[in-house]
Amino acid sequence: MALSVSSSSSISASGFSRSSQELKAPQFGSFKLLDRPTKFVNVSSQRRCAVKPLNAEPKRNGSVVPLAATIAAPEIAEKVEVEEDYEKLAKELANGSPLEIMDKALEKFGDDIAIAFSGAEDVALIEYAKLTGRPFRVFSLDTGRLNPETYHFFDQVEKHYGIRIEYMFPDAVEVQALVRNKGLFSFYEDGHQECCRVRKVRPLRRALKGLRAWITGQRKDQSPGTRSEIPVVQVDPVFEGLDGGAGSLIKWNPMANVEGQDVWKFLRTMDVPVNSLHSKGYISIGCEPCTRPVLPGQHEREGRWWWEDATAKECGLHKGNLKQGDAAQLNGNGNGAAHANGAATVADIFNSENLVNLSRPGIENLLKLENRKEPWLVVLYAPWCQFCQGMEASYVELADKLAGSGVKVGKFRADGDQKEFSKQELQLGSFPTILFFPKHSSRPIKYPSEKRDVDSLMTFVNALR
Repeated sequence: MALSVSSSSSISASGFSRSSQELKAPQFGSFKLLDRPTKFVNVSSQRRCAVKPLNAEPKRNGSVVPLAATIAAPEIAEKVEVEEDYEKLAKELANGSPLEIMDKALEKFGDDIAIAFSGAEDVALIEYAKLTGRPFRVFSLDTGRLNPETYHFFDQVEKHYGIRIEYMFPDAVEVQALVRNKGLFSFYEDGHQECCRVRKVRPLRRALKGLRAWITGQRKDQSPGTRSEIPVVQVDPVFEGLDGGAGSLIKWNPMANVEGQDVWKFLRTMDVPVNSLHSKGYISIGCEPCTRPVLPGQHEREGRWWWEDATAKECGLHKGNLKQGDAAQLNGNGNGAAHANGAATVADIFNSENLVNLSRPGIENLLKLENRKEPWLVVLYAPWCQFCQGMEASYVELADKLAGSGVKVGKFRADGDQKEFSKQELQLGSFPTILFFPKHSSRPIKYPSEKRDVDSLMTFVNALR
């Protein structure tokens, strides 16, 4: 699900509009010169020069917002951005309307923000974006298991707003491995987390790596166990953005304070297309095997993963909503069970044929060796840790890149019974901790950065091997 530039006739106030023929062109990501200087807003302190992009096919790098080919115009101004206090901004906008919050989000981030559209009532986000008169972008996750009605709805939305939604798909090899190993419906037995991680979370992570902010349809009344305290804007607690590292992605929830019935009043008033599943009793809509209609009086989220605990119904896209204790103890079946020693019974992560799973004796032997035949890179992790899950894709990719290079890549589960040992002997401070074991030194070197993308980790390895 890469991103498209989504625009409608109402955007003419921003300085550009499109004909229907242009909107139906087969290529995505076309850009038009604006009549006014393009503004880039960055939450980091880095400097960027204003450039005016020309029509060009973007270089596709798997993110929602790939880098478009550009020609630099004469520099208008060089600006050092001041870091925004988003807690303060959230308080200032707490009583703001969804339209006001949406307008502020699009104004601040321009081309670096996108609306996450699920195919349910969050079509209201697209309507609000259109009403601002500003250009906007829309992306969606296609898990491969959506209802046919949802796919038809996507097509309706594109035609109604004159936009192109670009889709992010799960990795085919990962889906194939999951289905071959565990079958098509394993989530009914061991919980939805693993399937959602493959089909939704990892594709979303790739998408968000091309953005500095994203817009969701979360509301406080959607889930009493996980969403009752969400602010209208926040630093994303789980995912990373374009600049990488903690705090590099901003999450906007314009409808956080809106009740579901008011969303539907708005959709009917504005004559907005809606998913036909809603008329069949579906309210919260996800994948076909994990979504069912709800009865009158039931909460809308009771139709999602109905076989699991109602207080922890998050697929992983908004896992930051879970309180730390809940996230640590949440097992794959959503029942909150955990061993007394703190090792939650969740599905393991960092699974790859190019990764060595080290046991306690194995890592003890690695510690004792002073003249290793090969250097080692090892992650100390806990599978329930959201930050470990957040770096899983990049670490597996790194292991694949280093295969056959003379550097061994491993993992050691350091929670539960192994936690005290890891603190005393392996410099464990928090999860994840990444260690490099050089060839001719017994003491491992701890990776110091919070940036856990492939390039940063590779730079660390190359500097030491």
